[in-house]
Amino acid sequence: MATAAGSRAGEKKRDVEDAKGPLRDFLKQKHLHESKVRDLIVDTFLHSDEHLGLEAILQKVRRKNPGVGFATVYRTMKLLVEAGMADERNFDSGSALYEVAHGRSHHDHLICEGCGKVVEFVNQDIESLQEKIADTHGFVLRRHRHELFGLCTRCQADQADRPADKREP
Repeated sequence: MATAAGSRAGEKKRDVEDAKGPLRDFLKQKHLHESKVRDLIVDTFLHSDEHLGLEAILQKVRRKNPGVGFATVYRTMKLLVEAGMADERNFDSGSALYEVAHGRSHHDHLICEGCGKVVEFVNQDIESLQEKIADTHGFVLRRHRHELFGLCTRCQADQADRPADKREP
């Protein structure tokens, strides 16, 4: 009897394999060959459910192949962005974070300025209001990014525990 977790893992594996078809086509168009290292990086990234920086991706990849270099991860992630399989985000952190784009619907982000936590959300009221504002000004929206910055519950509690003169403004 299959478990729900096993079923989800199987679905994720199929989704990753489905995503790799367009990547293979993209690599052929760029006259690039498939490689085991690039494939490992792609698999590692596509199996992730979080926003990852290059260092985090490198650490995950090195668990399976310690010889993988930072430059290889960097180049592979640039290819994934160019192929439309990854979105590169900069949430004012100073370094890019990557999230899987292939097969995912639009969403917005809440970003904690204390710890860097990223929460994805969808709100139809916000989406409708954006359309209404664009229409009022004669715009047809093609895309948008909605990023809200603040403090998560944990960072609010940490800040409340600090003496008043040590709190962030």
